[in-house]
Amino acid sequence: MPQILDNNTSENKKSFIGWLKKIGILGFLFFLIKGLVWTYVFVQAGKCAME
Repeated sequence: MPQILDNNTSENKKSFIGWLKKIGILGFLFFLIKGLVWTYVFVQAGKCAME
């Protein structure tokens, strides 16, 4: 019986780690895109201010 519990715990850890990796990738992409958008906004605002 303990072997079944260990196997189940191992599967839960793997699914949790997989979930964390997905969140990490999504978080990275979110902040990357957010940073690129803000850079674009500031560049455009600077161009507008220079005119």
